[in-house]
Amino acid sequence: MVTGQCECGAVKFETATVRPEVTFCHCSQCRRLSGHLWASTHVPFSAVTFTNDAGLAWYASSGWAERGFCNTCGSTLFYRLTGKDDLGIAAGCLDDDAGLKPGKHIFVADKGNYYEIAGDAPQLDTH
Repeated sequence: MVTGQCECGAVKFETATVRPEVTFCHCSQCRRLSGHLWASTHVPFSAVTFTNDAGLAWYASSGWAERGFCNTCGSTLFYRLTGKDDLGIAAGCLDDDAGLKPGKHIFVADKGNYYEIAGDAPQLDTH
């Protein structure tokens, strides 16, 4: 079982497995919301069980997606396309990230000027 949580524990979840590849999003929205870049794995939303959702809140960040976060500690946790059974889960909120590996970088044309992208994962201008 893969488990994860926000910093304060007001949002906790579990799922049987997650995609092993991590996607790194460099778009300006992800950078603003996460403080740097958004690094996430993926799982069907229907495969997630929330063991504590007392702090879970959703923010409609665009006309097509929403972001899940903890309204107690502010941890950015999830990205979900509106009405879809897909869920991006912040790789950093998983209790054990063993087995995760870089998958791809997306929206690299929007990346911040203060850093370079290292490694050999594919770099895409879109998604």
